[in-house]
Amino acid sequence: MKKIFWITGAFSGIGKAAAILLVSEGHTVFATSRSMEKLDQIAQQTAGMPGKLFVIPGDISNHAEVERVYEEIIKQAHPDVLINCAGITSFKKAEDDNLPDILSVINTNLLGSVFCIKAVLSGFIRKGGGHIINIQSIAATKVLTQSSIYSASKAGLLAYSRVLREEVRKHNIKVTDILPGATITDIWSKNVLDKYSERMMSAEEVAEVILQVTGDKTNLVYEEVILRPRLGDL
Repeated sequence: MKKIFWITGAFSGIGKAAAILLVSEGHTVFATSRSMEKLDQIAQQTAGMPGKLFVIPGDISNHAEVERVYEEIIKQAHPDVLINCAGITSFKKAEDDNLPDILSVINTNLLGSVFCIKAVLSGFIRKGGGHIINIQSIAATKVLTQSSIYSASKAGLLAYSRVLREEVRKHNIKVTDILPGATITDIWSKNVLDKYSERMMSAEEVAEVILQVTGDKTNLVYEEVILRPRLGDL
């Protein structure tokens, strides 16, 4: 069965790979990010594919922006699946993180994801089903130095998801958290990618897992999926 997806952070990395794969499989995808230029590039890449891609720029760290984007989406279709992919980081020691860094990471990774979940939740409850997928990080459960605020944002979202999952089971709403290890995305510096990319997973590999967990397995839900490179963490 073909579905309607809303993907945040769709301009690059896992979000972009997931959007392209899902459209290639015939699904409808509403792709959002802050960069309209990069969204247009994805639209060009998916032109002629079996599914449909709609692009809507917006900043999920701003609650009013999330509400505006969601209103634009539901004018055309009601999503079956929300995929929270938007994420940023600050590779600094805790003592070096400044207030703008802290607020930016928390507002995007944690609050932005919660804003998007809140936007779709009442609609999912009314129609008796839906699927929320949060692209987390292994940093939510493992101690990684120079990632304290990023880890906090992901751990907070994971805790939120675990509670939410129990609350919405009765509404036939699935909540899945995917926790990838090192993946080739723009979140890493060029130096890190040059040194370690051969050991990392690709965004396309993670997108294949997203496709798998959204399959129609009526009485099965993937709750927490941990993904690591074959040789382990960096």
